[in-house]
Amino acid sequence: MTQEDLSPEKVNQETSKIEWSALQRFFASGAAVYISPQLDLVLAAEAFAKDNKAQVSEWMQNNQVHLVSDQQASEWIKNDHIMWSVVIKPWVLVQPT
Repeated sequence: MTQEDLSPEKVNQETSKIEWSALQRFFASGAAVYISPQLDLVLAAEAFAKDNKAQVSEWMQNNQVHLVSDQQASEWIKNDHIMWSVVIKPWVLVQPT
């Protein structure tokens, strides 16, 4: 998604539910970013796309946003957990359902 495509409506339309197994390659390449269920995925995607470092840093300090950990990936693959996901290049934002 580009900056021109950043309306909340457009970002929302780009989100989808997907099995964790389909996201494994993004995890393996270090591009899968965990978004806490406490956050709005669309707002998080906008912050990433607009390079809002202050907001993303705050979320990171609160452990609400971080690269998906090995432990998380291991837990999610056991049941092929369903995730909300959206691509904000180069990242794939994932939020457990």
